Amino acid sequence: MKPISASIVRALPVGAYLNVADNSGAKVVKLIAVKGYKGRKRRLAKAGIADLVIVSVRDGKPDMIGQIFKAVVVRMKKEWRRRDGTRIKFEDNAVALLKDDYGTPKGTIIKTPIAKEVAERWPDLAKIARIIV
Repeated sequence: MKPISASIVRALPVGAYLNVADNSGAKVVKLIAVKGYKGRKRRLAKAGIADLVIVSVRDGKPDMIGQIFKAVVVRMKKEWRRRDGTRIKFEDNAVALLKDDYGTPKGTIIKTPIAKEVAERWPDLAKIARIIV
């Protein structure tokens, strides 16, 4: 996975409910695991912006509810600092669903804004995003 140019705060623990930013058919998902997280025993795994996570669909199309998908965190409420000193935060926590580990998006468009750090690490998501902040 490509490194990103910001010091990211991991603010989304396992069990968090997140909005879905793309048009894949899911509306709300639950975070169930963070890929590549190395933590301490008995501590919940946490995710930050542009992290690859595993989610379970909680609301959306009836045939998708309960299914497990891989996703990327594209927006986060907790503010983080970029290398140029600016701080950025969004008004909700959101993910974009993926078809595979390589970053192929399940949806065809992301109408809401995504972070620049996501576009650096996941270029296929940047292609379908309308706004990159």
